[in-house]
Amino acid sequence: MKLIEDGIDSKMRCFETRGPVYPEDNYVVARTDELSDFVNRLEKGRYIVLFAPRQTGKTTFFRSALDKLAAETYFPIQIDFQASNNLEPFEFYEGIYDDIREEIENVFQRRGSMPSEALEQLLDNTKLTNHLSMRRFFRRLSDVLENQKVVLIIDEFDGIPRTVVSDFLYTLRHIYLSRKHRSPHTVGIVGVKSITQLNYDRSISPFNIQDEFKLPNFTLDQVHELLSQYTEEVGQPFDPAVIESIHKQTAGQPVLVNRFAQILTEELDIAKSDPITMQHFSKAHVQLLREGHTNIDHLITNIRRNRRFESLLMKIASYDEGTEFNLYNELINELATYGVIAEGDDGMCEIVNPIYHYCIIRAFKPIVNGLEQEYLPEDNRAGFQDYLTPDGQIQMAALLDNFRDFIARAGFKILQVPDTPREYVGQHLLFAYLEQFVQIVGGTLYLEVQTGRGRIDILILHHQRKYIVETKIWGGEIRYQAGKTQLAAYVKLEKAVDGCYVVFDHRKEPEPRVETEILDGSTIRSYVIPVIQERPST
Repeated sequence: MKLIEDGIDSKMRCFETRGPVYPEDNYVVARTDELSDFVNRLEKGRYIVLFAPRQTGKTTFFRSALDKLAAETYFPIQIDFQASNNLEPFEFYEGIYDDIREEIENVFQRRGSMPSEALEQLLDNTKLTNHLSMRRFFRRLSDVLENQKVVLIIDEFDGIPRTVVSDFLYTLRHIYLSRKHRSPHTVGIVGVKSITQLNYDRSISPFNIQDEFKLPNFTLDQVHELLSQYTEEVGQPFDPAVIESIHKQTAGQPVLVNRFAQILTEELDIAKSDPITMQHFSKAHVQLLREGHTNIDHLITNIRRNRRFESLLMKIASYDEGTEFNLYNELINELATYGVIAEGDDGMCEIVNPIYHYCIIRAFKPIVNGLEQEYLPEDNRAGFQDYLTPDGQIQMAALLDNFRDFIARAGFKILQVPDTPREYVGQHLLFAYLEQFVQIVGGTLYLEVQTGRGRIDILILHHQRKYIVETKIWGGEIRYQAGKTQLAAYVKLEKAVDGCYVVFDHRKEPEPRVETEILDGSTIRSYVIPVIQERPST
């Protein structure tokens, strides 16, 4: 084990978030089981598709799989269509040929050998102009490579020009069904959009022979494996709670896990002789949420493409009954493609991780809700500081009592909050209210979403104490009571000081409530807050 006292050793590996990772330069999750499964499919000659959101480790995974194939048996060719979208068909096939030839030459160079004369002649005399000439080329390539099986990997497949996609896929299908000694022997297609989304003629199925492979996010054990590599090299341990929190907040999304690790090991001023603690995690969490990281920027750009996304995402987050994960629904399909939502164990939509959930709420939060000056009553003297005890504890009951009164004071004016669906205005206002409070008193606020739907759990950290506020929309008495029990269990699990339950009631005849109960040893204060839906007639 190596201990570095003075800064970062230039030869030390690092966490990577900007592209493919390399074991000699970066800390890498081995993904042993997934690679074994994938390589087994390649060896069996499957035509595999892997479609997943950007920055989930697809390219790195495919490259690792190719490295495991026996050189004497397989000949890998890896190309990508990223810059092909606007090409004419003849330009596209010319580009494919140039890329394939370059890859073939690179393979021989890496292996320290020379191509045969027959292969040189084939490459010199080949001109790809369409899908038919491509099929003939691969057949001849197989002949000159003799006992080696061609493995074709196509990255960024959704960059394929629209005019060629159908014929291209039909050609691969024809090759697959042709005969046992086909070329390519196996194909791997990697991209963001699925074949179905790229197939513009929905009456046909040009690639119904595909073997779909799913690349999951990191498990908790894999996050531990990744961070342990750093500890082994540097000697700086992570508190187990930090590892668990990184996994919980990211749900194992590879680039977010690595970004957390980057901030903690490279950007925060933590002595290498000190362990990385939850205090450090909180600082890293704030930085990640506030910075303009590419992954988060892509998320925000994608969810703003369609204003209807807000209502759907807030419905997923706010209602217990959930929303069925139905890929035939255009909005759900698109959000799943962007990696914003996924299918839960119960077949319902879930926002994939708390980081994204937080960013979604902030993205749709009005810049100015028009009611900020009315948060506090007129007799308030010290602003939000009034809700701290002399020793710095948050008086959550008083803080949320004031929020309830604020909603009552605002009355129909909450309907004037700009660009916000009325159904979710209460939750937007609560989030904005608590966020402003936390910023003023010097705390930290983030979401702790256990199920990814039906509830928004806001966790506030202040002076090493945890406070939890759960919010949802009224869904009936049974769900209301069940929610209190769930919150009590969560408060106990997190060892929080307080648990507050805020339910917004949009019924025509709402029933306001304020209740304080001891449940499972935890104090739970519950609010049912009426929200006006229509401006009173004059």
